[in-house]
Amino acid sequence: MSGSLSIDEHLARVRAGLDRLGPQEAYAAAADGALLVDIRYAELRERDGLIPGALVIERNELEWRLDPVGSHRVPQATDHDQRIVVICNEGYASSLAAASLHQLGLHRATDLIGGFQAWRAVGLPVSAPQDRAGPALP
Repeated sequence: MSGSLSIDEHLARVRAGLDRLGPQEAYAAAADGALLVDIRYAELRERDGLIPGALVIERNELEWRLDPVGSHRVPQATDHDQRIVVICNEGYASSLAAASLHQLGLHRATDLIGGFQAWRAVGLPVSAPQDRAGPALP
């Protein structure tokens, strides 16, 4: 097909429009108030753990939850100028997700180069996953 792109070409174009962050930069951005958003699916979070303080939002809900004027937004989605760092497992899906957030006007959204695996590899904080089952019934 003429005019079509491979996923690698599309990813390269998307990334050219992002100010992507390495793990240490993302850590510093979070300390400055950036919202870290973990879009990994549950199995990966359960296997590898969580980044303390990161907001977990499944990829299929991301735009709904982070649109600051949306009816389904999370309380942390405060305005279009908010710095958001999207985190997936290895830094591929997060680039596409950040580009989608740009389309909603979240112009400071970006992603973590290398994803959660890069974060963990450089020794940044990781905690065990929370017990999602909740308290036992009496």
